[in-house]
Amino acid sequence: MKEIPLQLSLSQTQRSRLRAALEKLQDLASKSTASVTVADTIPVNHEDGILKGHGTSEFNEEVVATVCGVVERVNKLVYVRTLRARYIPEVGDIIVGRVLEIAPKRWRLEINFSQDAVLMLSSMNLPDGIQRRRTAVDELNMRSIFEENDVVCAEVRGFQHDGSLQLQARSQKYGKLERGQLLSVPSYLVKRRKQHFHHLEKYGVDLILGCNGFIWVGEHVEPKDNEMVEDHQKQEEFTPLETRQHICRIANSIRLLSALGFNLSADKIVETAEASMFSNIAIKDILGAEFCVETAETELKRRVSKRRS
Repeated sequence: MKEIPLQLSLSQTQRSRLRAALEKLQDLASKSTASVTVADTIPVNHEDGILKGHGTSEFNEEVVATVCGVVERVNKLVYVRTLRARYIPEVGDIIVGRVLEIAPKRWRLEINFSQDAVLMLSSMNLPDGIQRRRTAVDELNMRSIFEENDVVCAEVRGFQHDGSLQLQARSQKYGKLERGQLLSVPSYLVKRRKQHFHHLEKYGVDLILGCNGFIWVGEHVEPKDNEMVEDHQKQEEFTPLETRQHICRIANSIRLLSALGFNLSADKIVETAEASMFSNIAIKDILGAEFCVETAETELKRRVSKRRS
């Protein structure tokens, strides 16, 4: 799936303001980060016992870049983050995907990768919650767990010997996602963080930032005891209007930030949504020209202020 880019009807003044803000943001970014191309030397202190990560190699006792991108440092780890690159899975990544096919003992999912991913029945938390060997009956009932086009949250388990990407969903926080919107953004806008699941309590909304660039915004769901799941589904058959409006406002804020090329975090998304409410911007007008320009200018002011402090 692909998100449709914003088609803004900018006036000449708005176009000039937006261009000026984005050019200054780009200038600030180039000054605060080290951009490298293939074979560039990355300055490091070998006495610190650095760890060479993705996009780096050692040549003539120097650390060099093997891809084009931006140098990132996390404690002793040094790696190159490629820009505008396709999603590259890593073990432990939280991803959101869509079921394409039900095959024997497995589901095949689209996850914004060069190949589809596989979620084995044996790597799935069963509805009864009992840890046991899967049976022929479980295999026959796979469609009652996930069916085609269902949106699913899972974790990257690793690559198999045949090259297929394996997923797992062995806890209650993973599984089927309902009553919300699935958004697609460039995966490089979602940085790997300690937390990718966010409960926006104020709005009754769950936000899942998939490392693969698929983002879920939906009604908050409390983890239920397995015995209560069926009764709960019977009682709650609709999403309140206010919650649906919050979902749409947050989703449009994500679309706007993605169109501007800003990194996506829960704080930034909520800040943008709240700014639209404070300015009495209608949900549909979040994707309008004026609020787009104002958001870029606000981000520029924030980054300038941060550099000065």
